[in-house]
Amino acid sequence: MSWEESVIQTFIEDKARLQYLSSLVARKSIAPVAWARQLIQSPTYIVRVKVGTPAQTFLMAFDTSNDGSWLPCSGCTNCASSLFSTEKSTSYKGVACGTSQCQQVTNPVCVQNSCTYNQTYGGSTLAATLAQDTIALARDPIPGYVFGCIQKTTGASVPPQGLLGLGRGPLSLMSQTQSLYRSTFSYCLPSFRSSNFSGSMKLGPVAQPKRIHYTPLLKNPKRPSLYYVNLKAVKVGSKTVAIPPEALAFNPNNGAGTVIDSGTVYTRLALPAYTAVRDEFRRRMGKAEVTSLGGFDTCYSVPITIPSITFVFDGMDLTLDQDNFLLRSTSTSIACLAMAAAPENPNSALNIIANMQQQNHRVVYDVPNNRIGISRETCT
Repeated sequence: MSWEESVIQTFIEDKARLQYLSSLVARKSIAPVAWARQLIQSPTYIVRVKVGTPAQTFLMAFDTSNDGSWLPCSGCTNCASSLFSTEKSTSYKGVACGTSQCQQVTNPVCVQNSCTYNQTYGGSTLAATLAQDTIALARDPIPGYVFGCIQKTTGASVPPQGLLGLGRGPLSLMSQTQSLYRSTFSYCLPSFRSSNFSGSMKLGPVAQPKRIHYTPLLKNPKRPSLYYVNLKAVKVGSKTVAIPPEALAFNPNNGAGTVIDSGTVYTRLALPAYTAVRDEFRRRMGKAEVTSLGGFDTCYSVPITIPSITFVFDGMDLTLDQDNFLLRSTSTSIACLAMAAAPENPNSALNIIANMQQQNHRVVYDVPNNRIGISRETCT
């Protein structure tokens, strides 16, 4: 190596060292995000996560409404081909029965002093052994991270390379990394058309945008893992839609209210709210013929004039671009309102602001300050 080459190489290594030292202080960490459909045939958003020693890489779905994380492990029945080889990781170990972590999973069962449990996810179930190992998002190693090592799945809803829980419970990523990321993270979700890791997840308070509008974050003891916000109204065009107050009301006694969720694809509104929004949208579309497509009941052929849609939160408005609320066919001229009525629940009305409506926005979860921020950001 020549002197010039040596100087250049030293400078590169020194810069990397400075970035490392800076990260120890600032805890600014950014992980790329992708829509998984073209990559692992799963309708979820994913991040690359390195697990074990030496590291094995997985494209894990992330879910703000799920607390625990889990991976398909060696010998898993009905799992995809990407399995975590526990025997190859020198830092892997099981979690014993009687530990606080074992008490935090659903239906724990002790098998030869190993903590096992069963969990439902979507229309599927999984059986797992609780374990811990080093994981890393971006460049931050997280030793002793507790997760479920899946031994068996039924159904097709379980993400094939595992799930990273970003909910509010004690086993979530944010709870297990409080000293590292201070329960603060954000993401920008790319559109469904994107086939690469053009989105990003920013971890820690230093990484977050300085100028952004926030709405208070609420907590509902009936559904403690979810990120509730106060949705006050919905506008179609300039008109505030007449929605019965009880359809949007936050109610800590029965779990009703509105949540921001990264795992649901299309926004669901309580039936009275959805009907009011849909009817006003149709009225604004004039005499254009309405058709349906599967679960979407408000579709048009080549719509020309399309009204805007705005979610009005406490302290923050979110006006959607057409790509956030119109589902357009790639092969025909059909375009559908990409929202639907939530399943009717006699006990509580739950509205879900889903990931299509969040695409190309920065969504900041600032739990210590009890707030969620949203601002437009292009991540294609």
